[in-house]
Amino acid sequence: MAEETATLAAYVANLRFEDIPEEVRVRAKALTLDFLGSAIRARRDAESTPTLFKTLEALALDNHGESTVFGDTRTWTPAIAALLNGALGHSLDFDDTHADSSLHPSAPVVPAAFAVGELVGASGRQVLTAIVAGYEVCCRLGNALDPTSHYARGFHPTATAGTYGAAAAAAKLFGLSKEQIIAAFGVAGSQAAGSLQFLVNGAWNKRYQVGASAMNGVIAATLARNDFVGATQSVEGKHGLLVGYSDNAHPEKAVADLGKVYETMKIGVKPYPSCRYTHAALDALIAIRREHNLTPDQIKRVEIGLHRNGITLAGDPATKRHPTSVVGGQFSMFFTGAVALDQGGFGWDDYARLGDAAVDAIADKFDVVQDSRLEGRTHPFGARVSITTEDGVHERIHDDPSGEPTTFPDAKAMAQKFLTLARPVLDKRADQLADAIMSLERFDRVAQATQLGRQ
Repeated sequence: MAEETATLAAYVANLRFEDIPEEVRVRAKALTLDFLGSAIRARRDAESTPTLFKTLEALALDNHGESTVFGDTRTWTPAIAALLNGALGHSLDFDDTHADSSLHPSAPVVPAAFAVGELVGASGRQVLTAIVAGYEVCCRLGNALDPTSHYARGFHPTATAGTYGAAAAAAKLFGLSKEQIIAAFGVAGSQAAGSLQFLVNGAWNKRYQVGASAMNGVIAATLARNDFVGATQSVEGKHGLLVGYSDNAHPEKAVADLGKVYETMKIGVKPYPSCRYTHAALDALIAIRREHNLTPDQIKRVEIGLHRNGITLAGDPATKRHPTSVVGGQFSMFFTGAVALDQGGFGWDDYARLGDAAVDAIADKFDVVQDSRLEGRTHPFGARVSITTEDGVHERIHDDPSGEPTTFPDAKAMAQKFLTLARPVLDKRADQLADAIMSLERFDRVAQATQLGRQ
């Protein structure tokens, strides 16, 4: 193996705002805005949010600091702000996805960048640079882990590779040297954790472990800043990330075309607040319903073909057909598909239909199967949909869900998604925050922008 850890550390240390192509900067701002919309709405709506705040109070971790928790009324210490923003931003399952690595890069990276950026008085340009550095590190490590193998081992890549991305963003804002970043990555390797066991009962672990990855990245970089000796070769070493977390690692993918090809440009955004593996099928179901003016009573059977990862996450009929929790619904092809067929769309407020008899009746008509035609493709998020009615069978294959880089929404659509989520919490400040994030490089101090995200 090459020195992947050191190569990534050098990249983070040396990256300058001027080095980043304009299109990458614009995309990073759009992704950041998209993430913040989910975090703000989850502060008010996510059912796991009260428990998070009660726990911090019980452990006396609710001390006042100067870091923003978006959608909250007060400020927090940097590490706790990273924890909360990461958990909140991942709670709706409406945050961005990098298809090749099958992870959500903004959830660990953006909270770490804002927390440390506010701490050190960084500019908007510096924070944007750190976010891109974090995106590149976590997406590349996710690629190297091989998401299918990583999932098969029971790991959640957003929480594992994401810890490194958060550490990279924090380290960049601290101005750490290559050697210090290697140490930060060494600590991150000991903190990289995230289990898929949440799938069994719709647990809240998924939300917390991503917030923890943001927090742990901040802590890892802070330790390195204070001369903590971290493990070397944390990525490629004998007991490193790629060895311990995958049976089919591709270390070369961690550094391939580093600085030339930006994984940031391969990050897509979600049109639906559910597991990304459900989205291509939802696109197809909504399109077929519209084209043929279908009603639920006309539908005899629905078959959804997914990649094996989609079956693992959202296609088990024994546990996914009639979910009873929001997390269960977010990872149910049956529930999300049934709602989409019933009403021609799917949004955050539709989780109110969990347990709805009409939705359950449509879900009973669904079969979700692994489709070999979707294996071996560039991206694993495609779907085959077949709807049987009295008039015949309507079938189509969607190679990719909407919102991927080739169909990335324009600025107006991105702003509308953000405002739909944020206005119920922030009111008019939502519009001000949107403008600030999309012009982040203008701010001499990032706190001038982030303070607009406080309720």
